[in-house]
Amino acid sequence: MTAADSLEPAIVTHGAGKSFGGDSILRDLDLVIERGTIVGVIGPSGCGKTTMIRMLTGISPATSGEVRVLGADPASFDSRTRTRIGYMPQIPVLYPHLSLWANLNFMASLYGVPLRHRRRRLRELQEFVALGDDRGKRLADCSGGMQRRLTLAATLVHGPELLFLDEPTAGIDPLLRDRFWERFRLLRDEGRTIVVSTQYVGESTMCDVVAVIVEGRLLTVAAPEQLRRSAFGGDVVHVTPERGWMTVAELQAVAELPYVASATRDDDRIRIVLRSIDDVGQLAAHFQDVDVAIGMIDTVPPTFDEVFVTLMRHAESRAAAVVA
Repeated sequence: MTAADSLEPAIVTHGAGKSFGGDSILRDLDLVIERGTIVGVIGPSGCGKTTMIRMLTGISPATSGEVRVLGADPASFDSRTRTRIGYMPQIPVLYPHLSLWANLNFMASLYGVPLRHRRRRLRELQEFVALGDDRGKRLADCSGGMQRRLTLAATLVHGPELLFLDEPTAGIDPLLRDRFWERFRLLRDEGRTIVVSTQYVGESTMCDVVAVIVEGRLLTVAAPEQLRRSAFGGDVVHVTPERGWMTVAELQAVAELPYVASATRDDDRIRIVLRSIDDVGQLAAHFQDVDVAIGMIDTVPPTFDEVFVTLMRHAESRAAAVVA
């Protein structure tokens, strides 16, 4: 990497799009990914996540707009630039009749990993993906999860500075999934850039930035906490009145407070969206002033499943308004 490389973002797109047979799969993709960042890509099945990754790697070049990855157009990557990139596809691409060790060794040879370091490197990677005891096993005799784990090891074998991982934790048990994310964060801390699509929306919290794609369009790009605030319009807290309920007038009074974005009933609790979590003290003081006894103010943030569903509803509402 040159000094100039280190100053520019790893990925920049302007109005990028991808069409197949006249059907637009991705549209107007404007994206900037800084180096040393983990970027999560989430969205409904079929929304264009894999198409975006394939476009950024040059496997399926953009049909419109501009795409720059590591300072170059992916459609014209030279061999040197390609060695700086690692790509883990969803579909297995390794050799089923070779052993796990032979597959990794072959990939290392393709990328020119020196022989004097190769054996140690391969052992480290097999231990990382929990396949150290299965190195002699044929890939064809492995489960789908084991094949995914070996594919990740093969993606990392040459130490790429930019990683594209298409659902790397699919079919992986929770403990190993956590181990993978620990490794991803270590790679990030070394200055590597990781673009990872995931079917597990909760993994968004482990990313520095999250890109949400809906029907081929980039809905938003934000840090996880900003994404929560964007979905709900502020910081969500749950209030449990001691008497188990709150009158309509009391609820309306809360909704009209200047630091409250909304207040609604949520089963036996009240869901209140504060413009800032720093206002929770004022909210507690309000209930004391109006003599409403509160058993608890719960500041546990909504799950990312809730965030994702809320963002999808917002997108559907905007689309319906445009049609109308």
